[in-house]
Formats: sequence, structure tokens, C-alpha cells
Amino acid sequence: MNDHSTINITATASFVEKESDIQKNRYIFAYTITITNKGKRVVQLLQRHWVLTDANGKVQEVHGEGVIGLKPTLQPEESFRYTSSALIESAVGTMQGYYTFVDHEGQTFDAPIDRFTLSIPRTLH
Repeated sequence: MNDHSTINITATASFVEKESDIQKNRYIFAYTITITNKGKRVVQLLQRHWVLTDANGKVQEVHGEGVIGLKPTLQPEESFRYTSSALIESAVGTMQGYYTFVDHEGQTFDAPIDRFTLSIPRTLH
């Protein structure tokens, strides 16, 4: 059986000060995602779904095909890493969501992306 538990997803995020404009409440964060196929079947990432929430309670949902223009295929025990960015309107926020995958038998499944924090340095302790 191939389900979300066969996909391991880790995330890290950092504030991109040079691209942000704090006076205009434009906070840019770079995030790096590592996806590892812990299952026994080949899988391909088809879609992404993100929920971004800022400190003001504003929620943005992002749906799209693949990641950074790619739909990577992962062999068993293979990893794929990419970096992208997010814009929120506060110094602190969160991201979470899921990726939709398909296995070699055509079965689709969602792999959850645990919530992670977007925060400028020295904002959270």
C-alpha cells in the first residue's frame, strides 16, 4: 500500500531581508523543502496545495501543478530538494499544506506538509 506515510517532507525557512519591504508590510521568506520517498514504489509529485497564514490572520491558499515548474519522479529512498519563496504581510506566519502524488499504478494520494514557521530573526524566542 502506498499512502502519505511513505513520503517524508521536511521544511526550513529564512527571512529574505534584501527582497522585503517592511515599511510596506512585504515580508519575503525563502523556504527549502526536502521530499523523500520512503516507500517501495516509484512516485511522481503532481500538485501542491499551500496554506499561508500571517500574524494578522490573513490566509492565502496556493494551488498549482508541480513545484518550481517540475513534477519530480522519486525512486524508493530517493530525495528531491527545492527552494522557493513566500510573501506574507507580517513578520511572523506559518505555512502548511500537502503534495498530491501518483504511483506507478495510477493511484493518487496526498502527503501532508506539517506546519512550519516563517519569522524574521529575533521575533520569536
